[in-house]
Amino acid sequence: MEKEKYYYNPNTLKYEKYKLSIGQRILRIVGFFTSAFFFGFLAMILGYTFFDSPDKQTEKIRLKQMQVKYEILDKRIESLSKVLQDMGDRDDNIYRTIFESDPLSDNLRNGNIRKSKIYDALRDLPDGKIVSNTLEKIESLEKRTYVQSKSYDELAKMIKNKEELLASIPAIQPVSNKDLKRIASGFGMRIDPIYKTPRLHAGLDFTAETGTPVYATGNGIVEIAGSESDGYGNKVVINNGYGYHTLFGHNSRILVKRGQRVLRGQTIALVGNTGKSTGPHCHYEVWKNGRKIDPVNYFFNDLSPEQYDQILRIAEQSNQAFD
Repeated sequence: MEKEKYYYNPNTLKYEKYKLSIGQRILRIVGFFTSAFFFGFLAMILGYTFFDSPDKQTEKIRLKQMQVKYEILDKRIESLSKVLQDMGDRDDNIYRTIFESDPLSDNLRNGNIRKSKIYDALRDLPDGKIVSNTLEKIESLEKRTYVQSKSYDELAKMIKNKEELLASIPAIQPVSNKDLKRIASGFGMRIDPIYKTPRLHAGLDFTAETGTPVYATGNGIVEIAGSESDGYGNKVVINNGYGYHTLFGHNSRILVKRGQRVLRGQTIALVGNTGKSTGPHCHYEVWKNGRKIDPVNYFFNDLSPEQYDQILRIAEQSNQAFD
């Protein structure tokens, strides 16, 4: 209930009840609502300025959750990136070193990565920066993974070629020599059995009875199978590939034909005494890129380190050759 108000009337010298006119009442009502509207509007502005609306609060919570998820995803991408980096380092510094292959360039290993324009457009969308950065990292990871996969395909081919190389290199003795007593003359300057003068003996002489099996020392293709009147008698020459050739001379019988593919350990001939020879033996030579080299350095497949040292000492003895 509105409290009554009085005022002193100097004309009547009495206190009289204060009464508002209709205009004053209307003005008061308008002033009240105007003030209420103003302060309400001010409160709303302040509220939206310093306090979030329910929708905005929900949006902020959603964005925060998204950021947490993307942070987890980013850590997983970073972890995979480190694994891929380690694979690349092993590829360049270990595997390609083994196979004597040049490492991949940084530009190629990184997949020639060029930032797509679509990422710039994404950044203008809500939450676009987070999405754009993550997609860029994923694309980079995909490209690097593809390059690494191709690199391993190339390494697989190298491994196959390396297996063929290892199978082709002459790596065993041409005759059975378990007691290591069959090497009669080594590589180097030796006394010629006919002319009795020092001459280069370009191979190893293995003494053995006539008919003893002679083995291919590495995989290859037979280039010569027969006599060519050059002092080697019945000889076999095998093209082992990768720059290697092997020669087996003075055989009594040849068991392979020209153009035939042979495998390491396969019997290709029988020991004999044909050509310029002073007794049954197998004259064995190794050629590398057309140059005759010491075969004793290639007996690493059927000798222990101790046996290898022993056979080196035997081969180094200065004596008379058999051919």
